[in-house]
Amino acid sequence: MKKTIDLTIRPQYIKNYTNGYPLISKEFMVDWDQVKTEGTIVHLFDDRKKFIAKGYYGIQNKGHGWVLSTKKEEKIDVAFFSAKIKEAVQYRNDLYHDETTTAFRVFNGEGDGVGGLTIDYFDGFYLVTWYSLGIYAFREAILEALKSQVEYKGIYQKKRFDAKGQYLDDTDDFVCGSRGEFPLTVKENGVHFAIYLDDGPMVGVFLDQREVRKTLRDSYAKGKTVLNTFSYTGAFSVCAALGGAAKTTSVDLAKRSRSKTEEQFRINGIDPKAHDIIVEDVFHYFKYAVRKEILFDVVVLDPPSFARSKKHTFSVAKDYVKLLKEAIQITQKGGVIIASTNYANLNMVKFKDFIDKAFKELGGKYKIEHTFSLPKDFRVMDTFKEGDYLKVVFIRKVS
Repeated sequence: MKKTIDLTIRPQYIKNYTNGYPLISKEFMVDWDQVKTEGTIVHLFDDRKKFIAKGYYGIQNKGHGWVLSTKKEEKIDVAFFSAKIKEAVQYRNDLYHDETTTAFRVFNGEGDGVGGLTIDYFDGFYLVTWYSLGIYAFREAILEALKSQVEYKGIYQKKRFDAKGQYLDDTDDFVCGSRGEFPLTVKENGVHFAIYLDDGPMVGVFLDQREVRKTLRDSYAKGKTVLNTFSYTGAFSVCAALGGAAKTTSVDLAKRSRSKTEEQFRINGIDPKAHDIIVEDVFHYFKYAVRKEILFDVVVLDPPSFARSKKHTFSVAKDYVKLLKEAIQITQKGGVIIASTNYANLNMVKFKDFIDKAFKELGGKYKIEHTFSLPKDFRVMDTFKEGDYLKVVFIRKVS
């Protein structure tokens, strides 16, 4: 049985929790110093000793734990997690029956009632990701609950933490069932992707960009030259090529991005040699393209929130306007920039301000044609807008 500790919410934060805010932060509590062990159940009370909610202590980059229930007597056990997973699976019922898509998110943390936990589906295999030692303390109950609610070929896991709350690569991510043969080929809107559930923290494709890739393929790629920056395994490039792009150029600093991108092209029946795959610092490539007067019809900008190379340090908050200005200079007049960020501390209004500032500083004009946030399977709470981290804007360069 989990240890339980009673905590008192500071008066100015009580309304947050009565309104359904899910994130537990030590700064919100009067007596946090009595909490020592991750995985501890915490009962939250107001300053009049009225019970408000219960949750668990687990350190991750967002805070110090998550609310799980507003019912004091509710047990956080297999039955609790089973009910949450059952409801989450039902919510994605249409995706389970979509023959063109065999990879999607099944459980999205606090959006499905358990912060710090995600579960993804890859053609019969499930990937459970633990974001703190606190949620990992419930591992046996959660895995038992998952196995009771879904049919599976195999279950894998990623532990994105260590004792200090940092990311950790497991030596063996296999949990139970049958081991997969990798790469596992999955489908997304009919596009094939090679997936590795046993090779470090990244599996081969970011599932949250599904609708963005589809829009690029179906509405923007035909006959165009497409530059895909921070290209990872080239998913945007593959979709552009399948949409009839004249040529794609993929640029990423990671050496393995070349072989990974070539693999994604090949499993879709595309000759990688017909496209450019460049292993280089994106900022160096921008300077090269400006110098050589290379222009593209479509530029995809999907940088990490923070990145460091030998000569550059990049953060979305400080450097995205500069990045946009670089992209604008190598985009054809009438071309499109697909600007994206997964930085949670930046809302869509501020992101659009970045876009406006970049064009104004260059004396250019633009038109916004589409905006995207997270797709349906990446479920978000109305009371936790920070969870809706993805912002994508299709920008037409008018001049």
